[in-house]
Amino acid sequence: MLLYNVTYGIDREIEVEWLQWMKDQFVPAAMQSGLFIDWKIYKVINDEDSSVSYSVQYFANNIEDVVKFVELVEPPLNKEFIKRYRDRHVAFRTLLESV
Repeated sequence: MLLYNVTYGIDREIEVEWLQWMKDQFVPAAMQSGLFIDWKIYKVINDEDSSVSYSVQYFANNIEDVVKFVELVEPPLNKEFIKRYRDRHVAFRTLLESV
C-alpha cells in the first residue's frame, strides 16, 4: 500500500474555510477518481503563530494509481486550489510505501 501525502501550510485567517472546502470539494473530487481507497486529514501540532499545517493523506494500492492521479487528476484540482488560495498557502508532497 502507498500513502500519497500532501502537507499544507495555511494562513490561520483562512483555516476554517480552507478545511471545510477541502472536506467538501477537493478531497471528494480526488476520491471520485477511483484511484485511492481511503483518505485522512490530520492537523500538524506546532507552535507557529502565522500559519497552521495539515497533512492530507490519500491511500493507494499501487504506484500506477498514484502516477495517474498526479498526472491527470491533480493538475485541474490544483488549478482551482491555487485560484482560491494563492499566496495563502505552501504545500509539499511525499510518497510513502508501507513496509
